[in-house]
Amino acid sequence: MSIEIYFAGPKKVNAKLEGFTVETDQSKRAGGDESAPTPFALFLSSLGTCAGIYIKGFCDQRNLPTEGLRLTLDYILSPVTKNITRFIIKIFVPAGFPEKYDSALVQSAGLCAVKRHLDPAIENEITVVRT
Repeated sequence: MSIEIYFAGPKKVNAKLEGFTVETDQSKRAGGDESAPTPFALFLSSLGTCAGIYIKGFCDQRNLPTEGLRLTLDYILSPVTKNITRFIIKIFVPAGFPEKYDSALVQSAGLCAVKRHLDPAIENEITVVRT
């Protein structure tokens, strides 16, 4: 796959891939218009959505409902390097979701291809939260 990157404005850098355009911009503080997510925000969302598709696949294979199921992704930065040292993914499952699948959901999220391409020194904390 080839991705074409082009400039679309003062701080807008976009990508064309697989027939889609992915738009990015910077905050107003950084000279942008805040018209699209920052590249870093897209990186973070790619990790979260990747974990999500693995969880969705796990549920679909077992005919488990995904309505009400959601994830959040947070991260911790090193105060020295300002690089991410830990990703924290919480899987929120609705009342009635079978508890016996909690560890399998965590394992499924951990299989994410984006995560596997990250530095192994970055810790990953994945938990299930019952709502």
